[in-house]
Amino acid sequence: MVAPLYITESGLLFHAGKILVLTVGLPARGKTHISRALERYLRWTGVKIMVVSLGDYRRKILGSAGKLPSDYFTLGAKSEESVALRKQVADACEDTIQKFFDGGGQVVIYDANNGVKANRTRLAEKFDKLGIHVVFLESWCDNQEIIERNIRSVKISSPDYRGWNPDKAVGDYYSRIHDHEKYYQPLEETTWPSIRIINVGEQVITNKIAGYLQSRIVFFLMNIHNRFRNIYFARSGQSLIEHSYRADSDLSPSGWAYAEKLKDFVTQKYIKSLSERGIDGKSHRLVIWTSARMRCSHTAWPFLTGSVSAQSNVRVIEKQQMSEINPGAWDGLTPEQVKKYYPDEWERFSHDPYAYRAPRAESYHDLCVRLDPVLIELEREKEDLLIIGHASVIRCMLAYLIGLPVSEIPAIEVARGDLIEVVPASYGVQTQAYHFWDGDNGDGTGTPRAPHKDESNLYENYAEDTKKPKSPLMLNWEPAQIQTLRSEQTLVVPH
Repeated sequence: MVAPLYITESGLLFHAGKILVLTVGLPARGKTHISRALERYLRWTGVKIMVVSLGDYRRKILGSAGKLPSDYFTLGAKSEESVALRKQVADACEDTIQKFFDGGGQVVIYDANNGVKANRTRLAEKFDKLGIHVVFLESWCDNQEIIERNIRSVKISSPDYRGWNPDKAVGDYYSRIHDHEKYYQPLEETTWPSIRIINVGEQVITNKIAGYLQSRIVFFLMNIHNRFRNIYFARSGQSLIEHSYRADSDLSPSGWAYAEKLKDFVTQKYIKSLSERGIDGKSHRLVIWTSARMRCSHTAWPFLTGSVSAQSNVRVIEKQQMSEINPGAWDGLTPEQVKKYYPDEWERFSHDPYAYRAPRAESYHDLCVRLDPVLIELEREKEDLLIIGHASVIRCMLAYLIGLPVSEIPAIEVARGDLIEVVPASYGVQTQAYHFWDGDNGDGTGTPRAPHKDESNLYENYAEDTKKPKSPLMLNWEPAQIQTLRSEQTLVVPH
C-alpha cells in the first residue's frame, strides 16, 4: 500500500529511476483517459509526474483544428507547411519532456498516437541513451460502442470542435481515424517493456515489465475503465455522542431526519441524471459505500426502505477501511483544549497536520495508506456511487480524485448538509457542491436552527488550517492547474 509522504534526495521513489511512458494507439481509443488516470494515481503515491499531450501542445502552438492546413491530420505525403508545423509541435513536446526530467521529474507520460513503428522507436532510442527507462503503453480498441462513446463524450467537446454541430464533428473525427488506420502499426515489437490494454481494461498484456513502480503501474491499469459515472460524497448524520470516537453511537433524532433528507435529495438528483443520460433506472444501480461505524451505516438505511427502492436499484456496502481517522489522546477535545493540554504537540501538528501523528492516534498519512485499497475499488466501480463517510475520509478521497497536493488534505472543508458531486473526465475533474440541510434543533421535529459548527470532534468537524480552509466549490481543478500543485513533501532521506 502506498500514500504520499516521503521524497528521496534524488527525487526518485522506489529505486525506479526515470520512466518515459509512450502511449500508442489510434485516435479515440482512450489514451488520454488512461494517461490522466495514471497521472492522478502516481501523483498520489508521491511520484513527480507530468503528462505531455501532443494534442494540447498542437492547440497551444498552432490553434484549433480549423486553423490548420487541410492535410495536417492526414498521413503520407504532406505539404511543406504541414511537415514544418508537425515538426514544430513534436520538437516542443520532446523539449518539455527533457526539461522535466532534467528538473528532477521521475515519470513522463507522452500522450500521442505514436502509431508508426519507426517514429516510436526513434523516441525510445533517444531517451534510452539518456538513461531513461522507456515503456510503451498501447490502448487497442475494436469495440465500436466504446469508440463512438469516446468520440461523443470527449473528442467533440475538445477545443478543436468548439462551436461545431455534434454530428458534423463526429463525422470529421471519424475521417481522422480512417486515415490513421491506413498507416497504423500495432505494438508487436518486444525490444522495449510494454503494456497493451485491450478495450480499456478488458485485457492487459505485458512484456518485460520490471521493478516495483512499473509493476504498480500495471496493477493500476488493470483496475480502470472509462464508463461515465457520477460520484457523490456526503457526511454521515449527527450521532447521539457526536464528540467521541470510542463511542460507536447511533444517530440522534436530528441524524435520522438528516438521513431521510439526504435520501430524498440524492434520489431526486440521481433519477434526473439517469433521465438526462437516457438510462432506464430499473436497469441501473446506485451503489452506496459507508464505513462500518453505526452513525455512518445507519445514514444509508432510508435508501433501502420506502419508495426509492421502486424507483432505482440500490446496493449498500460497508467498508471497514473507511472508518474515520483515530484521534487517539485527542478524542473528544476541541482545538482550544488541545492547545491548552498539549501545547507542544499542537505546535508540531499545526506545522504539518498531514504527516503529524497525535499521541496514540493516526495521521492523515496513516489514513491515506489505509484507504489505498478503497481507492483502487473506486477506480473499478462502474456504477454511480454515493459515499456516505466521515469528514476525514472524504477529504482524502476528494484530494485523490481532484489531484490536490497532500498538504491541502486537512484544510478541505466538508460540511454536514452538503452533497459533493464529482464527475471524472478525460481532461480533468468537475466538482459541484449542493446544500440540502441546515440542521434542526436536535429533537427530530425539523425546527430549523442557525447553522453551526460542532468542533468537539476535532478531526471530523475542524479543518486544520495550514493556509486557509478550502470549500469543495474551489476544487474544480483542470489538468494545467493540477500540474502546478505537485505535492510539497515533508521529509528528505538519502538515496
